[in-house]
Amino acid sequence: MPTQEAPVDKVTSVLVKDTEKIFSLTSEVEALQLGVTQENQELLVTCISQNLGFAGGNPVAASLIYKCLLHWRSFELEETNIFDRIIQTIASDIEVRADSFLLHYNNQVLAYWLSNSAMLLKLLQHTFTSAAIPASRGCMGGGVVSSLDRQMQVEAKYPATLFKQQLIGFLEKMYVMIRDNLKIEVFSLLRLSKQVAQENNVPQQDLIGHWESIVERLSSYLNLMKANNTPPFLVSKLITQIFFFINLQLLNSILLSDDCCYFVNGEYVETGLAKLKNWCIEATDENAGSAWDELSHIRQAAGFLQAIIQKQEMTLDKITRELCPVLSIRQLYRISAMYFDDIYDMSSVSSDVISSMMIRLIDDLTDGVRSDFLLEDDLSIPFTVEDLSKSTEQGDVNDIDTLALIHENPSFSFLLTCGEGSSS
Repeated sequence: MPTQEAPVDKVTSVLVKDTEKIFSLTSEVEALQLGVTQENQELLVTCISQNLGFAGGNPVAASLIYKCLLHWRSFELEETNIFDRIIQTIASDIEVRADSFLLHYNNQVLAYWLSNSAMLLKLLQHTFTSAAIPASRGCMGGGVVSSLDRQMQVEAKYPATLFKQQLIGFLEKMYVMIRDNLKIEVFSLLRLSKQVAQENNVPQQDLIGHWESIVERLSSYLNLMKANNTPPFLVSKLITQIFFFINLQLLNSILLSDDCCYFVNGEYVETGLAKLKNWCIEATDENAGSAWDELSHIRQAAGFLQAIIQKQEMTLDKITRELCPVLSIRQLYRISAMYFDDIYDMSSVSSDVISSMMIRLIDDLTDGVRSDFLLEDDLSIPFTVEDLSKSTEQGDVNDIDTLALIHENPSFSFLLTCGEGSSS
């Protein structure tokens, strides 16, 4: 008598076959989705390789990258190469254009990606949950209120957090490159102006012309960053550091060179300071920040060189408390000892004041008190991502006009909706 198959075995057999079919169909769907995703990734990389410009004051490339990554749920993936491809695209664009003979063009590319990197980082700062990146908890805790707070948050996986760290590195690198490019140009003009100022019978207009050239360079960089919608927070940080660079270059020149420590040089520096002050006023506090305050050392040194009649009547206390409170005793002693008046033939401070300075220097040395002489350049990165996120207003990425991109590339049609969190 033939053995009958148990009903349970039949059911199990059917379930196994159905499960195999489901797995097979799922694999096919996943393969199709993967193909579409890879195709879309290629399209994204191709798009951001071009200058996509700005819409409503926001960089389009940053918004496009963010919305695509959110739509594809790339932030939640344990493994993906899309972040590497984006970083490589940015790096390639910067390095290809990093030609010292094309400084302006180089700065244009740097300013463009500086703005995009800043925008993208601020978006990530609000999207990644504190569980993913503890360092961002302070910002996520309500430091900034904007439309971004209404956007979905995700617990980013390692590739996404690494992408954010790489993006921070790029932001800092581009900031430093723009800052150093401007320093090079300013230094060249300051050195040239110093050489001209030391020559005899130089027309006053020639001396003023060098200061006007410096102001023109400052305006050129400011306009470049404004044209690329660089956050004013970053602009003010950069300008502030440049002004301190001017401050140290001018003061150190006075301290190191006998030819700079005389009355006419004080007049020359005062003329330049007046032009820089006017520039700060025109640039507004939003862009110039505390730049004028960064010139405190040279402002006081130039004022000291100009104080003709008062010098013999000055006491050390008056000098250190009223006229030059920022300058150290070593700096004051150096200027006082080297000073000469090539116009009115007036003396420097009295011998009693010089002696008092010497006594203070010896006392400071005995007590181990540091008395600065030459100023050192500030090479730091004067901001954090948290500072950047808290300091600036955020636009809504959904408000950015992407119709042209969608018209040319239908694969970006999801940009028309708010469903960034859906899978492709």
